[in-house]
Amino acid sequence: MPRNPRRPLARAIAALLAAIALVLLSMPSPSSAQAIGYVRVKIVKAGLVIGGGAGSGVLRWRGRSYPFSVSGLSLGITAGATIGRFDGWATGIRDISDFAGSYSSVGGGFALVGGVNGVHLRNENGVTIALQGPKAGLELAANIGVITIALK
Repeated sequence: MPRNPRRPLARAIAALLAAIALVLLSMPSPSSAQAIGYVRVKIVKAGLVIGGGAGSGVLRWRGRSYPFSVSGLSLGITAGATIGRFDGWATGIRDISDFAGSYSSVGGGFALVGGVNGVHLRNENGVTIALQGPKAGLELAANIGVITIALK
């Protein structure tokens, strides 16, 4: 009895369609998917070995603006005082409440009247913020810090 040459092809197509359906069904719905947010922050900081800072910012996420306050401490090589404005991106946000919390940071920078700074932050909810921008003042910094963000 001869074998039907179309049967293996039909099985392969059926398996491919089943795999595609499985992938589509397992994808997160738009309501539970993560979205990237745009962050803008102004910070004033000063210190000698131990530094402190405070500021405010706005998170633009899913078409809405969320104002927040920033406060923090740093330990390391810190000397001087600066005012900075930073822009960047926040990732890993599933719900707006994920954004608030304590962030750990590792960053560094140099400013003499004007300079640049960059920092990467991560909180206990898995939100990561990458910021960079100009600052003005006199500071040399290479430190590790903890930053607290509170939604207003």
